[in-house]
Parts: sequence; C-alpha cells; structure tokens
Amino acid sequence: MFSFDKRAVYLIIAIIVIFNVVNMGTAGLLSLLLTIPGVIIAISLHEFAHAWMAVRLGDDTPLRQGRLSIDPLKHLDPIGIMMLMFCGIGWGRPVQIDSSNFNPKYRRNGEALVSLAGPLMNFIIAFILTLIDGLILKFAVASFLSTTPGRVILTMIQSAIIMNIGLGVFNLIPLPPLDGSKIFIRFMPYNVRNWIYDHEMWFYMAFLVLWITNLSSIIIAPIMTGIYQAIVTAVGLLLSWF
Repeated sequence: MFSFDKRAVYLIIAIIVIFNVVNMGTAGLLSLLLTIPGVIIAISLHEFAHAWMAVRLGDDTPLRQGRLSIDPLKHLDPIGIMMLMFCGIGWGRPVQIDSSNFNPKYRRNGEALVSLAGPLMNFIIAFILTLIDGLILKFAVASFLSTTPGRVILTMIQSAIIMNIGLGVFNLIPLPPLDGSKIFIRFMPYNVRNWIYDHEMWFYMAFLVLWITNLSSIIIAPIMTGIYQAIVTAVGLLLSWF
C-alpha cells in the first residue's frame, strides 16, 4: 500500500480545480453547479449499497459506524467530490467491513458481493433517473420544458444519469483500490490471487497511470455509452406501454 503526503495530494487537486475553473468560464461554472446533486446521489448511494450488502451478509461493522444511512454527510469525502466534479473520477469514504463476521455461507463470495453492490446501485439509480427523465419528456407540458426551471431540472437529471453510470463503470475496473479488483479476483485461481496480493503495489501503479494520463476515460467511455444506450432502450420500451 502506498503512503502519500496528503499535502502534496491536496496541492495537486487544488491546481487541477483552479485550472478547470479558470478555463471553463461562467457558463461552465453554472453547468458544473448543476452536477452537484448528481455527484452527491452517486457517491452517497454507492457507499450506502456497500454498507447495506455487508449488513445483509452478517457484518454489523457498517451499522455500528453509522454507514447504513443515505445521509450524504456519512459518506462524502470532500476531495473525492471535487475530483469527481472536475476530473470525472472520484470517491466517497470507504465503507469498512469485517468479512469474518459474514454468515459462513457467504464468506467465500462476501467481499465480492459487497464490492459489486456499489456499482450495481449506480446502474439502478441511472435506470430510475432515466425513467423519470422519460416520463417528464413524455408527459410534461411543452411550455414547462422550455422554461428555465424545466431546463435546469432536466439538466440535473441527465447529469446525474451520466455521473452514476460513470462512477459504476469506473469502479468495475479490476485494479486496486477499485471495487472491480475485489470482484474479479474472486474468479482467479488460488495461485493467481496470491500473486496479485504479493504484487499489489504494481496494480496501484497501473491505476495511478490510468488516472493521471486519463487513459481510464478512454477505456470506460465506450462502456458508458453502451450501458447508457441499453438503459435508454429499456426505458423506451417500458414507456411505450403507457
């Protein structure tokens, strides 16, 4: 596990934030403000889902630590929020679990299930918000949709949809410290799992390279597009019954 100088991390993030603010202009700042609800929803419910699944499997650690809650203040990390808003990659406060508390029948797959719960929650939220967006577009009065409140509401909903899909897909990348690493390692042979644990530092380095070079965006963009189109198609079929 790497040990970072937090002051250096904060300085880098401050530079990134200032650079983006200077370059986005007034319109960009207004658009950015509209993403805040989506960021809060995406991160808070992602972490809540981890906590909920852990408790369901028998570990009361998240419950004792107050994480079995949809209260954003329980889950948000200020740095993670800023990174998600300005860099498209962010995080919440990790939910702590103790797999030894899991019900014996879940101990083999428990960590993978807890890890999967977060991204899955993001995809569920994206589906629900897409349905709400479709209902508004289908049934709302046209004059309302052309008003400033109408456009703001639709923009916030659509931003939250993209934010949730992005956070879900990004977390499925099979590299530490992302959820995907805990999911996919479950399917690896025993010897391979041990090798990964012994060389975990290299996987952290790979994650940092993907993050710093923005290669992660190149990787997840087509996946996000595919999931978004699938959700829109499913919602379209559902709305056709109305």
